[in-house]
Amino acid sequence: MSTEISQFITFKLGNELFAIPVDQVREVLELSIITSVPTARPYMRGVVNVRGRAIPVVDLKLRFGLPAAPDTLNTRIIVLELFLDGETAVLGGVADSVHEVVEIDPASVDPPPRIATRWRAEFIKGMCSRGNDFIVMLDVNAVFNTDESGLVVGAAVESPETVAV
Repeated sequence: MSTEISQFITFKLGNELFAIPVDQVREVLELSIITSVPTARPYMRGVVNVRGRAIPVVDLKLRFGLPAAPDTLNTRIIVLELFLDGETAVLGGVADSVHEVVEIDPASVDPPPRIATRWRAEFIKGMCSRGNDFIVMLDVNAVFNTDESGLVVGAAVESPETVAV
């Protein structure tokens, strides 16, 4: 992590609070119709239409091995711009709720625990506390690493010229 204070968007999966860098978030959408994709991995919800483009959508709870839960009025799709296999890819992640943008000082971030965690260590950049909550800082590029997930095949891959800044 850098030494500068950075902005992160926070969201919940179950009772856990997570954060990802704001610069990797394109937008947050209300839950809309997700078209399923045959033979997709169980955590792959399908694709959603975002301004005429099919964007793959992953159920983040299932991706982390958490139990599935029904969608609610607070369920959101976080549209992410990632750098995977040398290319920019756009995909969505379903979260139980999206909360706020927070500034986090890297000095307040502790390394992820090596034991007694239910998430894979390579998915986590660190953890910090905010009030009474712990925030799990995600490495979203690792979460969607194509070596395991195969998401780039279905992701909306863009050339550098078409990436919105």
